Formats: sequence, C-alpha cells, structure tokens
Amino acid sequence: MSDLMIDADRLSISFGSVSALQNVSIAAPRGSVLGLLGHNGAGKTTLVNILATLLVPDSGTARVGGFDVVRQPREVRRRIGLTGQYAAVDEQLSGRDNLRLIAGLLGAGRKETRARADELLEAFDLSGAAVRRPAPTPAACAAASTSRRACSGSPASSSSTSRRQGSTRAAG
Repeated sequence: MSDLMIDADRLSISFGSVSALQNVSIAAPRGSVLGLLGHNGAGKTTLVNILATLLVPDSGTARVGGFDVVRQPREVRRRIGLTGQYAAVDEQLSGRDNLRLIAGLLGAGRKETRARADELLEAFDLSGAAVRRPAPTPAACAAASTSRRACSGSPASSSSTSRRQGSTRAAG
C-alpha cells in the first residue's frame, strides 16, 4: 500500500479550446491536510473533480487511496467524501437531486440512488421539500454540514471545493 492518499502525475484537461489543467502533478500523504489555493479559473475545482472521478483527464494519471481514478472510479468513490463550499452540494439542485448526487458519488447505482433519496426524504419528513432548492444557511452551519456530509460515507479522504464544473463529461 502506498503512503500517498493522492498521487496525480501530469494531469491535463481541456474544454473545447480552453485548457483547464496543463501537466499538473500533486501528491498528498495519507493522514495529511491538503489545501488548493489559486485565483478563479486556476483549475482547482477541475483538479478536485478529476480526483473525485467526476471528470476524466485528457492525459496524465491519478490515484486516490491507491486506486486509479479512471479505471477504478467506484473504488475511489467508496473511499472519499466530496462536498461543496455550502450546505448543499449544488444550490441549483433540489434536495432530492442533491441526495441522488451524493449517493452516486458514494457508488450507488441509479435505481438505488432514487430509492434511497426518497427513503431519506420520507424518514426525515422532508418529502414536501424534495423539489425545492435549498435555502442559504449561515457559514458556520454550512461548514458543519459540509464536514458531516463528507464523512457520512466513512471516507478515507475528504475534499471540499467552492465551485461546480460545468462539463457533462463524467468518469465511470
């Protein structure tokens, strides 16, 4: 087993004529805390989305928890937690769609994500709010919610990002 939780080598990806990442390499030992800093458009979210198996790189390799993000996306997703900056993964999605997104990231199939989302909405008496977008929450509540959600799947790695990539290309 590698001592690295994240091991990315020369990752590149473009969206049309826009190069979002060019030969980015990064390594993070198990048990460490890693922060990605950079200006808007620097590629932070794109890198996180590749590491979380939400995007497929055009070139380069990446492993998370020892698993290849392109060849073994389900194994990667079983070991990570990914959340947005705010209490909802995506403020443009309904409560039901956010639950489905999280379940999918944790490796559930489409049928299972639908059933589980509906089950949770019913269990917490939130069926009426299932189609509404989430209301903004205070920063402290958002941070606590983000941490709980990232750990809800008992991830070996947790990541947070503040923007959602607009591409429809997804791994897996």
